[in-house]
Amino acid sequence: MATLSDVIHETAVRNFTLRLSSTPRGARLARLLAVEQLRAWGLPLDPARQLVAELAANAVTHGRVPGRDFQLTLYAVADTLRIEVTDTRGDRSPCLEGPAGDAESGRGLVVVEALADRWGVALERHPRKTVWAELNTGAPASTFLNSGATGGLSHGTRERKNPYQAPPLPPAACPHSGE
Repeated sequence: MATLSDVIHETAVRNFTLRLSSTPRGARLARLLAVEQLRAWGLPLDPARQLVAELAANAVTHGRVPGRDFQLTLYAVADTLRIEVTDTRGDRSPCLEGPAGDAESGRGLVVVEALADRWGVALERHPRKTVWAELNTGAPASTFLNSGATGGLSHGTRERKNPYQAPPLPPAACPHSGE
């Protein structure tokens, strides 16, 4: 039986990483550039386009620190696409809570939960955090050329969606809800 290491070594990995300003313009650019990268890789644009838009918007809305950028990373390994958005507000953990019925915002993670096969949060070296989402693209591994990068992607059969997967969300209250 093949191990995860065997799968990674036998499967080509593609990655795309860029830093963008923590502004609405930066979030829009993240979505546009991600779409072009997915198109170049021959991967389906949706729902990845919407996941990038939601995660980038959350980073510039709730993870913004003046003068600091956010980072978008896309990994494609076998039939899995991993979208990561890293910001510099590790002290503000995202919470999966629905907004009040008449609220104009606050549905970003609800959308991520609905669209992603798996998602979660990785608290990194202070002050950073990464919110990630994974999609099963159905694309065969042979469509990818090796770029030499590796990522911590999940492999195997489709898992039940669970936002409390490796790494788990901290069991903290939502200090930034309603902002």
